[in-house]
Amino acid sequence: MTVPGEKIALFIDGANLYATAKSLGFDIDYKKLLREFQSRGYLLRAFYYTAVIEDQEYSSIRPLIDWLDYNGYAVVTKATKEFVDQTGRRKIKGNMDIELAVDAMEIAGTIDHMVLFSGDGDFRSLVEAVQRKGVRVTVISTIATQPPMIADELRRQADIFTDIVTLQSNIGRDPNERAARDAARGPREDARVGEPGQHTPQFLQRPPVPQRAGAGADDDDENYE
Repeated sequence: MTVPGEKIALFIDGANLYATAKSLGFDIDYKKLLREFQSRGYLLRAFYYTAVIEDQEYSSIRPLIDWLDYNGYAVVTKATKEFVDQTGRRKIKGNMDIELAVDAMEIAGTIDHMVLFSGDGDFRSLVEAVQRKGVRVTVISTIATQPPMIADELRRQADIFTDIVTLQSNIGRDPNERAARDAARGPREDARVGEPGQHTPQFLQRPPVPQRAGAGADDDDENYE
């Protein structure tokens, strides 16, 4: 997937990656993920994008964001926007596509390989634009779910598609390790520990709903109640 010595940048669509891993039944270990790609070349930057609900006293994703920020990731966040749709339902909008696209275009001239963790079809045009600058693009998502988490147009545009299932042993958290750690902690402590890969963003804590292929967890019109 990578060439020794090439300059690599990771772009992680946080909500989409979370939804993908959850659909496959495992947690991402972000320390292992970073180590995995550091071993594949010169990792210039690892971006992580997520929306946050700022008006809450405590956000369940904050410990993960803080850990990433202190451990080698460039974290990009923005506040979600709340609105009421035509049926009167409260919805929260938190799309990070523009922020990711701007960063990718800015850094494209200094890297050889872009690795995008997302299945969102909206990124197809971005991938094509980056490729025109001479950058190879790997997209990491999955086709192991039904429907697939990656949009077909994004998969076709990528130079390389890697199913995250093949990386699970390299970047996934050991379930036994997590179970042992959780058993040793009380509920209050576990709720606030800033370790990677085990925090469910509050706006993602909802029953799964049918979605189109590649939509992931980042659609503007999703209801995050």
